[in-house]
Amino acid sequence: MTPARTLLTISIMLTSACTIQAVSPLDFTVGDPQKAGWDAAALKDVVAFVESQKTTGFLIIQDRKVILEQNWPLPPSSATFAANFTRTGYAHGALQEDVASAQKSFVAILAGVAIDKKLLDISKPVSSYLGPGWSKASTEQEMRITVRNLLEMSSGLTEALNYELPASTKFFYNTPAYAMLKPVLEKVSRKKLDDLTGEWLTQPAGMTETLWRQRPAGFRDVGNPTGLYTTPRDMAKLGQLILDHGKSLDGRRVISTEQLSSLTERSPANPAYGRLWWLNGSSYALLPANARRESALIPAAPMDLVAALGALDRKIYVVPSRKLIVVRTGQAAVDRNFDQELWSRLMKAEPK
Repeated sequence: MTPARTLLTISIMLTSACTIQAVSPLDFTVGDPQKAGWDAAALKDVVAFVESQKTTGFLIIQDRKVILEQNWPLPPSSATFAANFTRTGYAHGALQEDVASAQKSFVAILAGVAIDKKLLDISKPVSSYLGPGWSKASTEQEMRITVRNLLEMSSGLTEALNYELPASTKFFYNTPAYAMLKPVLEKVSRKKLDDLTGEWLTQPAGMTETLWRQRPAGFRDVGNPTGLYTTPRDMAKLGQLILDHGKSLDGRRVISTEQLSSLTERSPANPAYGRLWWLNGSSYALLPANARRESALIPAAPMDLVAALGALDRKIYVVPSRKLIVVRTGQAAVDRNFDQELWSRLMKAEPK
């Protein structure tokens, strides 16, 4: 069993053996990092680096305590970004932004909830929920593409949804194919995406600043027309849901431990990917655009890190062994090795 899977599974088993109780709420009052064991000078270097990378929001939470929360306004030169990726106004100093493909990890939770409710069987063909013709493959080829293939990015389809190769054969980061999960969830729940997200996830998890909206016209024809708009604090609450083994802040179970654990089980086609969650700790990683890295996803980070990652460097990093959540929003980072550079600095700053 791999490090990320082992630590998360052990933690879940221990929690399942205990009586379910309400967990303490997240208090977003920033404490004293030094009292929490963080190196002040090294943490200052983290902030300086993050600020230099066109970041708008950065948040570190460890053991339910806010170590650092920093938000920066967009400069006037960012009007195009603001129009395409943000909503009007600020919430507690933070922009509400379209978090790009980090939305996939939210949808993974929703799929797990649908399984818990016995509404969804991911071993079934996508066609059994949407009917034939949802892709450009033949009816016979479609019948071999399961919902699990969409969750694991192994549909065998191109981004134009044309047939390329048999399902389960190859990892290919395919956002238009992933996006078919949204109508699947709407079909099985008989609810609109925003409504089922609120009922199943954001309301019980206390995410009051998260909602689905149609993207601007220029982004609607790329195969994923709805964007998830949210804030660093709500992103951190998703991370806390992972650390709390699927329980909401008032102790209600949002997703079963079994389904939560399955999200971070390494997929057969890519050891660095689970079900719409990225996983550290593998010997190699298959990345978007058919790239391959001959190392762990983020070598500098703890090996049990799991992450929701989106374009323009939207990040939710969760490290179960350290009870740690790190969130980053903003424009695309200047340093294309952002993950590695950030975690090299964070590991110098964190408690030893």
